[in-house]
Amino acid sequence: MTNTIDIIAGARPNFMKIAPIIRALDAHKVAGGPLRYRLVHTGQHYDARMSGDFFTQLGIPQPDVNLEVGSGTQAGQTAAIMTAYERLLLDVRSDLCLVVGDVTSTMACAIAAQKLCVPVAHVEGGIRSGDWTMPEEINRRVTDSITNWFFTTSAAANQNLRQSGVGEDRIFFVGNTMIDTLLSNMDRLRPPAFWDGLGLQAGEYLVTTLHRPANVDTTETFVQLLTAIAAGTRGLPVVFPVHPRTAKTLQALDCLPSCLRLVEPQPYLEFNYLVKNAKAVITDSGGITEETTVMGVPCLTLRDTTERPETVSIGTNELIGTDPACLRPALDRLFAGEWKKGGIPEKWDGHSGERIVAELERLLDYAVDFCL
Repeated sequence: MTNTIDIIAGARPNFMKIAPIIRALDAHKVAGGPLRYRLVHTGQHYDARMSGDFFTQLGIPQPDVNLEVGSGTQAGQTAAIMTAYERLLLDVRSDLCLVVGDVTSTMACAIAAQKLCVPVAHVEGGIRSGDWTMPEEINRRVTDSITNWFFTTSAAANQNLRQSGVGEDRIFFVGNTMIDTLLSNMDRLRPPAFWDGLGLQAGEYLVTTLHRPANVDTTETFVQLLTAIAAGTRGLPVVFPVHPRTAKTLQALDCLPSCLRLVEPQPYLEFNYLVKNAKAVITDSGGITEETTVMGVPCLTLRDTTERPETVSIGTNELIGTDPACLRPALDRLFAGEWKKGGIPEKWDGHSGERIVAELERLLDYAVDFCL
């Protein structure tokens, strides 16, 4: 008897996380295992720069289903995903809904599945920033409140789940699938097309990514951050892949610091080549802090909280906060050679996808009725 798992992907962060699971499921099938999957792309990110390139570069098969929901408000996009995924389940039911991360698609598909008594497993369950102004925090908390099984990346995530009343028999500490993807592609990283044209040299430039509403939606705040970055980076080039959200604010600015090198969002292999060879990364992203930790690259996070505390307590990341004045002292320490070396968290070893599939086979073998 086979069991079909819906793997949900909708936005750029999801694709790095599902690739190792798909690879492990394919190997499981070749070995005669009973698990099968249906790859469901919600269409939350529909721009090729934000999703399509990842399928090609990471060897992810084309989706079995594309819900094609497109853009919209938070509520509108959530409703569109729920409606489309519910329709799919009513037409062809799966045995499990596997969601990853904390994007809108994660929450919406988990809700739709549970309404139809399809059990939900959450990869990267249990992470918390405590910042309720972030849509991702709402997404992850709602998802975890209706999840059957949790696949976690850290001891901190495990503890968060225990404190919310989740039993040990539902928590599986498997490691970080995004790191699986990074480690399996390290020898494939390649310079972007603009590398030579911008005169970039390893260790002689920085990378910045900014897209959080608190940092980029208000012109005054955004300009102050860019000015602080320019003032503290000693004239080195700062490569800035511009997120579509950030581009809207940039269009309203009359002039930018001369050190900034604005580029399009980069495919996976090119972006991580930039990160690996950078002197440091300045970001407000969560996922990038995990990659810099494993690559040993100093990371300055322009946020007051993080859902990935292990990147600070163990890795190379530091929370700088959102006050632009805090950037200069941190950059002074970086250029003085005083940045911490950091280490790699437990089970970030490239085998998380295999652990997840092994647990899924065991769990689905005994699953009868998991409607919460």
